[in-house]
Amino acid sequence: MPTIDRRQFLGGLLGGATALGLAACGAPALTLPERAATGTARAGATMRIARPAASAAETLDPASSLSAYEYLGALYNRVVKLDREGETVPDLATEWSSNADATTWDFALRPGVRFHDGRELTARDVRYTFQHILDPETASPQAGPLELVEEIEAVDTTTVRFRLGTPNAEFPSLLTAYQCYVIPEDSAGEIGRTGIGTGPFVLESYTPAGAGVVRANEDYFDGRATLDRIEFYSIQDTSARVNALLARQVDLLSQTNLDNPTARVVANSPGTTVARVENAQWYTIPMLYTSEEFADPVMRQAMKLAYDPRAVLSTALQGTGTPGWDNPVPPQLKAWLDEEREHDPEKAKALLKSIGREDFSTRIYTSAYEPNFTAIATAFASQVKEAGIRLQITNTAADSYYTQIWMAEPLMVSYWFTGRPIDQLLNQIFRSGSSYNESAWSNEEFDKLLDAARADTNDDSRLQKYQDAQRLIIEDSADLTPVFGDRLVGLSEEVVNYDEYGFEFDYLALGLKEG
Repeated sequence: MPTIDRRQFLGGLLGGATALGLAACGAPALTLPERAATGTARAGATMRIARPAASAAETLDPASSLSAYEYLGALYNRVVKLDREGETVPDLATEWSSNADATTWDFALRPGVRFHDGRELTARDVRYTFQHILDPETASPQAGPLELVEEIEAVDTTTVRFRLGTPNAEFPSLLTAYQCYVIPEDSAGEIGRTGIGTGPFVLESYTPAGAGVVRANEDYFDGRATLDRIEFYSIQDTSARVNALLARQVDLLSQTNLDNPTARVVANSPGTTVARVENAQWYTIPMLYTSEEFADPVMRQAMKLAYDPRAVLSTALQGTGTPGWDNPVPPQLKAWLDEEREHDPEKAKALLKSIGREDFSTRIYTSAYEPNFTAIATAFASQVKEAGIRLQITNTAADSYYTQIWMAEPLMVSYWFTGRPIDQLLNQIFRSGSSYNESAWSNEEFDKLLDAARADTNDDSRLQKYQDAQRLIIEDSADLTPVFGDRLVGLSEEVVNYDEYGFEFDYLALGLKEG
């Protein structure tokens, strides 16, 4: 594998720091292409991808909370996956069906699919994969959403059956999470090192929090990938990653959402450009439901009425995204509720006075953990001033933000990637008691509505229940969704057919242009 010279990095970092400083001062508005370049890719190419370094505990086990995300879509497949509208579509399974009350689900697998070591995929592998996810010792983030699974049966070689403890008409969508990539039977002990899957690339080398290489799987069931090889580099510092791109030492920056000044530098530099992934970042401002500040529903309503998401989008993200209006469901999902809530700072001011909080002030926490956090906090604080709400912006260390601030302080900025199916999004992040419920909001009516939706096998009425659940979030929850941000991805102008949805690149089409 080629190496990146440290002196080149340091030289690039100094030049890049100057460029970024200039970009932030009065530069013209950022203009980007709607989509990344498409075209014919050259044969035999190797792409270099820079990603943030993780800890030495990083693993290729998809079920883990410490999985090396960029490798997963290259090495593995899921039983089913999501399309751009949040609909469940085939992957390793070609079709699926349930019994009348949606408590038993059968999935028919593609015949003849092989793992990278030559073993043929069977229903036993799928059964083992989900037993591994549900094993408490694995501590998988997907174990909670799948806790309704009571039994998994390999009916025959290509049929796997899930028996559920409670009805769920949206159950197949829960198998689309990136923790659900299928691994071979009895492989949990070594899968974190071997990366043996059925995916479009085969692992050549891998070092946790370090470098790695994958090569094209010549026998992939869905056709050979365009690229021959992908080299992964772990570079912790965002500026260093950007400067590696500007120096043409890497071709693509993964898991690096560029802020607008940095994106402007990349877009205006020779040989590099920026791809826009629409509404890929879901930004939130959770108000801790158990805190003295936000336990009162009138206080929460005032916070929502006091700001205009359109202004936050314009100021913080320079329009690269969509106003959220406190609905956590992104507009591209079929289940999205198209309903703009009221914006009325005078009404917010009156509500605050009614509960004796007309001079309300508190801290809003942010950090450099994500490049847009502070801009969003600043724009939000500016908006709510009109209603008499004074927020002190408090920056904290990025490395402890999600261990000491998240779900501990009354008000902070947070984010998620979009791409979750509607059932998982609402249940995992908003249901009472969920470990991912970052505001700790609890609403019995909301929980009952989710249960009713899961048990409803009629597509139209189930959709209506999910939309009613969104209304409750907008009206009562302790969660603000000011904006969905476009992810701005830095890449070489040589890259073609870059596409991304949810948690996965299109590894089959991704390539480098001819010539």
